[in-house]
Amino acid sequence: MTVLGHPRSWSCRWLPLLLLLGTGREPGVEGVTHYKAGDPVILYVNKVGPYHNPQETYHYYQLPVCCPEKIRHKSLSLGEVLDGDRMAESLYEIRFRENVEKRILCHMQLNSAQVEQLRQAIEELYYFEFVVDDLPIRGFVGYMEESGFLPHSHKIGLWTHLDFHLEFHGDRIIFANVSVRDVKPHSLDGLRPDEFLGLTHTYSVHWSETSVERRSDRRRGDDGGFFPRTLEIHWLSIINSMVLVFLLVGFVAVILMRVLRNDLARYNLDEETTSGGSGDDFDQGDNGWKIIHTDVFRFPPYRGLLCAVLGVGAQFLALGTGIIVMALLGMFNVHRHGAINSAAILLYALTCCISGYVSSHFYRQIGGERWVWNIILTTSLFSVPFFLTWSVVNSVHWANGSTQALPATTILLLLTVWLLVGFPLTVIGGIFGKNNASLFDAPCRTKNIAREIPPQPWYKSTLIHMTVGGFLPFSAISVELYYIFATVWGREQYTLYGILFFVFAILLSVGACISIALTYFQLSGEDYRWWWRSVLSVGSTGLFIFLYSVFYYARRSNMSGVVQTVEFFGYSLLTGYVFFLMLGTISFFSSLKFIRYIYVNLKMD
Repeated sequence: MTVLGHPRSWSCRWLPLLLLLGTGREPGVEGVTHYKAGDPVILYVNKVGPYHNPQETYHYYQLPVCCPEKIRHKSLSLGEVLDGDRMAESLYEIRFRENVEKRILCHMQLNSAQVEQLRQAIEELYYFEFVVDDLPIRGFVGYMEESGFLPHSHKIGLWTHLDFHLEFHGDRIIFANVSVRDVKPHSLDGLRPDEFLGLTHTYSVHWSETSVERRSDRRRGDDGGFFPRTLEIHWLSIINSMVLVFLLVGFVAVILMRVLRNDLARYNLDEETTSGGSGDDFDQGDNGWKIIHTDVFRFPPYRGLLCAVLGVGAQFLALGTGIIVMALLGMFNVHRHGAINSAAILLYALTCCISGYVSSHFYRQIGGERWVWNIILTTSLFSVPFFLTWSVVNSVHWANGSTQALPATTILLLLTVWLLVGFPLTVIGGIFGKNNASLFDAPCRTKNIAREIPPQPWYKSTLIHMTVGGFLPFSAISVELYYIFATVWGREQYTLYGILFFVFAILLSVGACISIALTYFQLSGEDYRWWWRSVLSVGSTGLFIFLYSVFYYARRSNMSGVVQTVEFFGYSLLTGYVFFLMLGTISFFSSLKFIRYIYVNLKMD
């Protein structure tokens, strides 16, 4: 439920975004300022929003609070803007190492509408975020008490006094926090419609010296206990995934190698014993995947779309690996997501050359002629769905006055990055891929007339393959998926990037093994239409991830409201689509490598 109106007139200086693309300074990590005793310390007000809706945030000054006559905003990095930050200078006067006791911030007279706005914000558990020397400090706007059933008691109060606690070491601020301990909230109950409420906002500042020399030396997740602490390593889920993977990979390897060894021995023996006969006699007496050797490399329909899927999937594989490696190298702040957003945009633009190269290279290999159309399809396969999803989500944020709605200058910046970097690199990669493409390496010749495919049992249908091929990789990451969702859509802090890399490798390994097994079973039924089937079978993991997101929203989170719901399901659907592209690509190339292997080792006439 939206309780805030549109912000007061204010203008942001977004020009520094051009210089900070992908290198946004994150609170608590960089930009430590050195102070002298008595130097002013600027406190920026940032945003407010419901505690259980992390992506629903509003500008702090949209609430009826103490506000300067002229609002001056801080220049922000791209990552901070994407994270919904809108920092502005406040009325709080803080000086380095100077304590303050109950100083008056401002006097206010609130009408009934403003009081009702505060009441609704407190009932929805709105919290605020301030920033001091790039250190975020958070607290709740007010206090709500529910007690008793008969009679029922419902009390709402506003915190009009804030205690700021800052720790310093030498000439640097190490830690900042805000509390309302031993403070009595100002009641907002019992106000008549024509009555005004008088408020006096005050604050205190307390400085203390600490032996901690660097901010990074403090225990991770220690922000005064407002948000949950950093997630710990969950060994049980890791062991569960490892056991599942080892069993699955071992099962597939042992079974397939034994079956393939028997098949190759039988087929090659039959070939030697029937070498004096005709090829037609051989075809009539044989069955299984050997008999479709003249059709298994028959190019599929919609080859342009298939190549575009493989190209964009390869791009996201590189993008995901790059982000995880950067996280392992400690390039991201563990407490905020802005740096990862900036890096993802930058890496997406730079890896567009991969999608163009892979798509155009394979398209020319399988006989494609309309390579220009293939490049356009490749560059649109993700960007168009993303733009449509973002347009809906951003429009909802804008209509509700949320800070998650991107400013026009930021939209133009991102569009410029795609037009000047992403799209040209896709074209350049496509040109290199087309020029370096050779003929398709097929161990067997393809006949002009396609062989008739026999009726297939129900358990070899596309739907069953998609169910099996999607569920097994999903089951390998299902536990870890909860922690990732709790980080992206909750208040947890994820720092286990080594475990994430390990789980990512597990996902790709399971996907490749399942793809090979399902492709073998399909070819054994004399069905040579494996091209699209291999993409859909393991790519359906994306559908399972989206279904899990529905379960997470309904059973594992407290999210609510139109703004948060639209963003959650919009980007969850897009996430499932990205996993479909990535795992579909891994599945296809694994199946292609496997098919080439078995037919190369098969003796032919």
